Amino acid sequence: MEEAARERFRKRLSERLAALRTASGVTEEDRRPVQLDQSSVGRLSRMDAMQVQAMAQAAERRRSDEVRRIEAALQRIAEDEYGWCLRCGEAIAVPRLEADPTATLCIGCAGSS
Repeated sequence: MEEAARERFRKRLSERLAALRTASGVTEEDRRPVQLDQSSVGRLSRMDAMQVQAMAQAAERRRSDEVRRIEAALQRIAEDEYGWCLRCGEAIAVPRLEADPTATLCIGCAGSS
């Protein structure tokens, strides 16, 4: 892979990583435990708060998974191993990396998993 393409992917991954970390900070309040005090919050309001909490926690898990994949891709870029299939060692097609810059398998190996 050309250096310019690798740098383009590094920049794109770094920007996405920053956005995920910002989103994580914004939703931190929603992920906190819901208070049990029903005198200050009605039962239905508490149920709504618990639903918001569950959705925020699920979104945070997805963000954490994506952060791990991005950090691994950035590490592969730093080690000059980005764009190579981890299973067969062949190059991963650039269009596949454009679609998913964290891809670790070529289309052939991904299809046979």
